[in-house]
Amino acid sequence: MNHLKTFILLAALTALFAGLGYLIGGATGMAIALVFAGGMNLFSYWNADKIVMKMYRAQPVDEQHPNAVVRNYVADVRQMARDAGLPQPQVAIIPSDQPNAFATGRTPERAAVCATTGLLDMLTRDEVRGVMAHELAHVKNRDTLIMTVTATIAGAIAALANFALFFQGGDDRERPGGLIGTLALMILAPMAAGLVQMAISRSREYEADRVGAEIANDPHALASALQKIEAYAKRIHNPTAERNPASGQLFIINPLAGRGADNLFSTHPATGNRVRALVELGAKMGMRPRQAAPASAPAVPISAIPATHRRLTTGVPATPAEPRGPWG
Repeated sequence: MNHLKTFILLAALTALFAGLGYLIGGATGMAIALVFAGGMNLFSYWNADKIVMKMYRAQPVDEQHPNAVVRNYVADVRQMARDAGLPQPQVAIIPSDQPNAFATGRTPERAAVCATTGLLDMLTRDEVRGVMAHELAHVKNRDTLIMTVTATIAGAIAALANFALFFQGGDDRERPGGLIGTLALMILAPMAAGLVQMAISRSREYEADRVGAEIANDPHALASALQKIEAYAKRIHNPTAERNPASGQLFIINPLAGRGADNLFSTHPATGNRVRALVELGAKMGMRPRQAAPASAPAVPISAIPATHRRLTTGVPATPAEPRGPWG
């Protein structure tokens, strides 16, 4: 169903683009917008792994790392990649106290999976395995390619809307709505494209949860990890993500403070819905649910975890303290 939903949403984006192109730009305007948006997104696609990893100061690690937690993390990722029939991805850690993770790379052969130091410090080994299996599922499902295609089409729609007043495709009197109609399309079409793009992102998260649970063979570990990550993420600032909110959809849980719900304007499904689906999957696999931390609070209060411990256990420099806004 998730694959069918993705196909339908992609078809809707394509239809929206074609319809908008003929309404306000004609064939010429549509072609120019597609080339312009496609060029930008193609550059991003070929360089996405480098751009994102540099942005978050990701540091590649291997099984020779001096810290046992990191060695276990690398070994588990490599073992699960083999079990899933995937090429060995680059494994990295990100110096951030907020527990989170993401995958990047245009193909499985070019993939990289990244976990924050906070994730390795605050979650159990089974939970970390569940999270990284989810990221490997994104690689296996080629979600980076899917999201690039949606970004290309959504970008083309936005570009075409911006060109609306320049490529008018005829006299205003011959066009539906005239100038007012054009202005309405300039505003509404990119919004509609963005909503469809977010819906596709949510669909891919559900699919990655399912496939990841199968890769790790432990749906309940991922369910427990999701609840913990969400609880911590609400209280631990991620300054890089706040400065670059568009990158938030890469993470397993929205890293932006105070956001994340299963609604039209979210790139991530509600954690409660994801946990429920994983528990149901575990029941089908004949597994008994473990005692999970409530979504409203971390299993261990953050105040009980010394900051020096969170920052030093993985041997990665701490995230520099930065003000949240103009008032500090």
